Amino acid sequence: MTKKIIVAVTGASGSIYASDLIQKLIKLTNSEIAVIRSANAMMVWQHELETGWPFGDQIQYFDNKDFMAPFASGSSAWDAMVIIPASMGTIGRIAHGISDGLITRAADVMLKEKKHVIICPRETPWNLIHIENLKLLHLAGALIMPTSPSFYSKPKDIQALIGTVSDRIIDHLKIEHTSFRWGKK
Repeated sequence: MTKKIIVAVTGASGSIYASDLIQKLIKLTNSEIAVIRSANAMMVWQHELETGWPFGDQIQYFDNKDFMAPFASGSSAWDAMVIIPASMGTIGRIAHGISDGLITRAADVMLKEKKHVIICPRETPWNLIHIENLKLLHLAGALIMPTSPSFYSKPKDIQALIGTVSDRIIDHLKIEHTSFRWGKK
């Protein structure tokens, strides 16, 4: 079954997480993948990864100002949205229903339609405002999945470490894949 997945990239540090997730989604599925990029995300991506967006025509790109994108409406029937990395500013706007860009509008639509929304905050530390905003999103049905890598798989390099986060996201998108599983040899 083909899924329709939105990946939103904000200006928080952590572009490597989004890059790894998008590459794996392309490799593992024949899903329709759309990427929304904020203006700050494009600057941070270039700074951190020192590359452009390497995915070509395998995905659809949408500007954060494009309210004509299909997932700006609940009638478009997209299956899931992952916001990675999610800045605390974006999280706050989504938590309070401020749809001032396509990322926040799409998240609002996905939540109201009871679709799968995964929010991956990368910023640290969190203050009480951040925690309360994340609580609101959790109560609204979003899955909060911080970009906290795991170490029990003994990752050999930074790419493997980043993969511990993207693999967990892929698990929650219900996409079959092979990765380290606790208790399996």
